[in-house]
Amino acid sequence: METIYVFLAEGFEEVEALTPVDVLRRGGLDVKTVSMNKQKTVKGAHNVPVECDVLFEDASFGNAAMLILPGGLPGATNLNAHEGLRKLIQDMNASQKPLAAICAAPMVYGELGLLEGKKATCYPGFDKFLKGAEYTARLVEQDGNFITGKGPGASMAFAFAILEHFCGKEKADELKAGMMVE
Repeated sequence: METIYVFLAEGFEEVEALTPVDVLRRGGLDVKTVSMNKQKTVKGAHNVPVECDVLFEDASFGNAAMLILPGGLPGATNLNAHEGLRKLIQDMNASQKPLAAICAAPMVYGELGLLEGKKATCYPGFDKFLKGAEYTARLVEQDGNFITGKGPGASMAFAFAILEHFCGKEKADELKAGMMVE
């Protein structure tokens, strides 16, 4: 079974990380949280500790269906500084596998030059890191194999865009109705 991986570095934005995990698991997808620390517990930007499923160095990403990067500071900059993750992202992109990021985290893809010529969104002010991208300022933007989200308030729309990518609009609409999401 293919797995969607959500990467948590110290200082991640809790709502941007956990909303996609919750929505995608409700949709029946296999989602694993990955600690970028040396321990499974990672503390979010608002001091909420989250126990991850696996440590980065212990994970095998051969079955990766998508990588998701939540924002938050310094979470997004910690993700951007992780060479192992940067290599994994480049490999996934070379295979045209889907990549998602929200808030400050699209800067990781931008800094790698992967958003060149693509539409993208992110937290206002971080668009300067989206090298060569067309910044749209929309809540959610999809272009090619990339799904980007604007910020914490876009978390639900971001999660449902990912769910729709994997399960289709009908399944996403059904889950939205059940969760009372308009």
